[in-house]
Amino acid sequence: MRAMVLEKITRVENEPLKLREVKAPDISENEILVKISVCGVCHTELDEIEGRVKPKLPVILGHEIVGYVEKMGSRVKRFDTGGRVGIGWIYSACGECKFCKSGRENLCYNFRATGCDEDGGYAEYLRINEKFAYPIPDIFSDSEAAPLMCAGAIGYRALRLTQMRDGDTIALYGFGASAHIVIQIVKHLYPDSQVFVFTKRRDDEPSKLARKMGADWVGITGDTPPEKFDRAIDTTPVGIPVAEALRNMERGGRLVINAIRKETKIPEMDYANHLWEEKEVKSVANITRKDIEEFLKIAAEIPIKPEVKEFKLEEANRALVMLKHGKYRGAGVLKVI
Repeated sequence: MRAMVLEKITRVENEPLKLREVKAPDISENEILVKISVCGVCHTELDEIEGRVKPKLPVILGHEIVGYVEKMGSRVKRFDTGGRVGIGWIYSACGECKFCKSGRENLCYNFRATGCDEDGGYAEYLRINEKFAYPIPDIFSDSEAAPLMCAGAIGYRALRLTQMRDGDTIALYGFGASAHIVIQIVKHLYPDSQVFVFTKRRDDEPSKLARKMGADWVGITGDTPPEKFDRAIDTTPVGIPVAEALRNMERGGRLVINAIRKETKIPEMDYANHLWEEKEVKSVANITRKDIEEFLKIAAEIPIKPEVKEFKLEEANRALVMLKHGKYRGAGVLKVI
């Protein structure tokens, strides 16, 4: 099968993914073989390529996967041959530890990530246990569904962790693949709430998209919004939005950092100005199957409409460089077939 393979850690500008012909995976009795249609391009892939997250090497990246069941193991019951499935960041978890047994499999010490610990979706085929694949609502095309599998689902988890209530004002620091889905969830679930968006540059593509999608105010990181906000989600790869969000936050507010790693350090903060008055900071770590299942139902009800830019599989390096430098808006998707 064709696959874009990462063989060494380097800068993404060095075009590190190599098109290789590799053996299609074999499956066990509980696994399905998925013929991949599309795979989303996620910022986590940049972290893996550049070494902030340590993948197995060589590795096939990609964890926003939509495809069709090509072959099934003898004990598979949830899917039929030809059925459409989605696969996200969670490839497997142990199922036995205190975290798994309490619904927190995202914190399992044996958590294995798709496209990091196991080969992912920048390829024609992938194998996975049927328990970690999900039916996709018919309302979405393959390309629309791909970013829902991580950008959407992890955005949904982050939003839940903010403990937002209708009427709260929420700030989104960064407006990429995840945030442009989160704003749609907020507008649906919390119709009396305001959404403030902070981007990197004035009038850049993310800023224009935020206005198009109904943001109540749009500025850049470092600006002071028209009023303090109650909740915030930071999806940026840099440290300064953490301090900025806390500076602009209302008393008793909560900031959720939706990033697997930061490329720059969080700046030193002043306790009185940034944290006092019962402000809270919480991180998002990985994702659970329940997050994905719940989110796909909500996404179909709204319905979520991701803005997608499509690339060929062989253009994965170009897509990743463009993602790093903010050269497209919404979500990038690789078309495999």
